[in-house]
Amino acid sequence: MEQYKRKEDCPLTFALTLIGSKWRLPIIWALWNGKILRYNELKRRIDGITNMVLSQSLREMENQGLILRKQYMEIPPRVEYSLTKDGEALIPSLESLAKWGKAMQNK
Repeated sequence: MEQYKRKEDCPLTFALTLIGSKWRLPIIWALWNGKILRYNELKRRIDGITNMVLSQSLREMENQGLILRKQYMEIPPRVEYSLTKDGEALIPSLESLAKWGKAMQNK
């Protein structure tokens, strides 16, 4: 593996800054399985997440280009969340990680 003089230059370190918090992977996984979800649907799929943490995580992930927030000008207002192409690009890696995790559980 390539060595980096500064940890900020390491692609793995950068990737972990995008997905490394406690709730990021469950949000990504829920959106992958649900495809397009409204806020409350998403919250119901992620056991234990608070409104504040979910709102903040969604905002940050939208700014990072991992999720898409689509707001409809209706009454009452409707907002839907989905993965962007960059967010979907994580899925094969997450599936591999899940497979590895399952193998480790069975040891």
